[in-house]
Amino acid sequence: MSNITVNPETLNDLIQINNDRIAGYEKAIEELKAEDSDLKALFVKMVGQSHKHKLALATAVQGSGTELETGTTTSGKIYRAWMDVKAVFTGHDRKAVLSNCEAGEDAAQKAYKTALEEESLSADTRALITEQKADLRASHDEIKALRDSQA
Repeated sequence: MSNITVNPETLNDLIQINNDRIAGYEKAIEELKAEDSDLKALFVKMVGQSHKHKLALATAVQGSGTELETGTTTSGKIYRAWMDVKAVFTGHDRKAVLSNCEAGEDAAQKAYKTALEEESLSADTRALITEQKADLRASHDEIKALRDSQA
């Protein structure tokens, strides 16, 4: 087995969580008030981050000759909550929006952790997933810190 072998199902699951994350942040942007321009800029950055992650994952999947996932999640083995987060935006205040985004970030962390538990991952795939998980962890921590700073 080559070191560049990928598990397309696992990578497609991560593509879907990134699709969900993009949709979640786009929904959060819609819910923000005019005075929350700082959060809008942050959420736009998070959307860009997920687009970058999707591209890297898609490149690995396409290299395997497997069909690429383009939708958001409806089923699958990796726990995902971004779809629920998108549906729950109520209260329009900063703390509620940030709390919902943190819940989505928790779901992304869980999805990446589950993916890393896959025993058949090649070294290259494991490195890609580990790097993206760390990148998303920094985003999670930024969202959490902002949420915790709200009165």
